[in-house]
Amino acid sequence: MITVASLAPYLGGALALGGLAVAASRRRELLIRWCAWAVGVPLVTGAFWWGGPGAAAIAIAVGVIAAMEFGGLMQLGSADRVVLAAAVAGVVLAAWLTPGQELRAVAIGALAIAAVPLLSGDADHGLHRLCAGLLGLAWLSVLAALVPLGASALALFVAVSIADIAAYFAGQRLGGPRLSPLSPAKRWSGTLAGAAAGVGVLAVLSALTWPMAVAVAVGGPAGDLLESMVKRGAQAKDAGRWLPGSGGLLDRIDSLLIALAVLLVLR
Repeated sequence: MITVASLAPYLGGALALGGLAVAASRRRELLIRWCAWAVGVPLVTGAFWWGGPGAAAIAIAVGVIAAMEFGGLMQLGSADRVVLAAAVAGVVLAAWLTPGQELRAVAIGALAIAAVPLLSGDADHGLHRLCAGLLGLAWLSVLAALVPLGASALALFVAVSIADIAAYFAGQRLGGPRLSPLSPAKRWSGTLAGAAAGVGVLAVLSALTWPMAVAVAVGGPAGDLLESMVKRGAQAKDAGRWLPGSGGLLDRIDSLLIALAVLLVLR
């Protein structure tokens, strides 16, 4: 059985090796990104070590920030963003406090999101606000899976992150056909190399099952393409600018979100 305690040494070792590699490269942007990881990895690991309350706290914090970033991309007003963030937080709380009631929480959140443009009588942009809010709810509510999955979700996040890094560097080196017009820099060669690296990480962490493997190999790249589509529609390069070396938080968790969705379906 996977536990946070069994994952902690691997996370610490990967962080240390990454620091050595970044120092050797002498690339400032990589150093900034590593510093962000050096703060975030212990924080997230500690939260999961706490159990259900910690996982719920992390999921709510991430969900609220991502909802605000998504609302910015979709040019939603403050009321729409607040209701979306509250709806996502409500789904996470349901997963923690009343397991099995998550779909009911999603339905309540969807009604609340619909009520904002309806009550304001927005005939010009109401449909856009409604559709964007429902997409955000469906996309971000999967963060509630962090609560029941626990250490498995942490292992999935590590595997998806390594797969993203491997896909980036392998795609640059190997070249070949593009994965999708939505993300011209991504190549099929990099995606396959990243999938292999991610599955290898799962094996090392003793977390390799066929649903986890499919989640990493298929869900991860799909999540990245989904956010690319959203950002291209919004004509934005990043979801935010506050996270050093990474833009916004949504830019860091896009692959994880769909990987979680795939894992939930297959489990």
